[in-house]
Amino acid sequence: AGSKLREVFDKINNLLSGKPVQTEGQTVLVTQHPQGLEFVCYKLAEKFVKHGEGEVSFRHDSAFPIAVVLSGIWELHPRVGDIFLAHLHKKCPYSVPYYPAWEEGTSMEEYQRMLGYEVRDSKVEEQDHFLKRMSGMIRLYAAIIQLRWPYGNKQGAHPHGLSYGWRWLAQMLNLEPLADVTAMLLLDFLEVCGNALMKQYGIQFWKTMFFIQKSYIPRIEAVTSSGQMGCLSRLKNFVQKCLRAEEIPLPKGILTPSFWRT
Repeated sequence: AGSKLREVFDKINNLLSGKPVQTEGQTVLVTQHPQGLEFVCYKLAEKFVKHGEGEVSFRHDSAFPIAVVLSGIWELHPRVGDIFLAHLHKKCPYSVPYYPAWEEGTSMEEYQRMLGYEVRDSKVEEQDHFLKRMSGMIRLYAAIIQLRWPYGNKQGAHPHGLSYGWRWLAQMLNLEPLADVTAMLLLDFLEVCGNALMKQYGIQFWKTMFFIQKSYIPRIEAVTSSGQMGCLSRLKNFVQKCLRAEEIPLPKGILTPSFWRT
């Protein structure tokens, strides 16, 4: 509910603003320790990224309530946004976007960590689990860049708005695609913020969609084996449908004005 989300936002904002906050029967104040505020900013930013790789990866529409709170907090407390991006880029280099290259002297275990894989006791997580986590984080990022906290200051610019998404898309299409990962990331990103990018960039956006269909999808196909076609097929269908309809559908779970009356 919208009212519940406001409660969550107010509590986080009060904590970061140095006001006393009640939690689990205790009163907490960031001013109680010289590094209190820095610690809270760090842990809060880390927690938002964890929501992306956990909750959002399983429930796609949860990206929007999480993103709108972070967007509002970022506006009032830019340090949280900066640290959030640092955590996000480390956990999901594709959110830069960047495909880390293997360098001489780097162990395979270390390299897999650089690529975003979780490695525990020399065991690398399964590909499906890895892709799910990356998908959740990209979806959260794509939701953040288009959402404003509705009770904030409408005069200022979005702290990390759609222009960053436009840049992400352009940089992504300048990279040589990777099997599995690239198709999934593009589909997630376009499903979540394609509608917002279409409204903002109009004809330039449609030129980009046409480029994806004609030039980029064939390049993804060239590096994709027959067993990895699932996500690529979904991306192809999505782009094809959008170009035919000349419309990008609104993402599922987007917060409507009526949500804030609940």
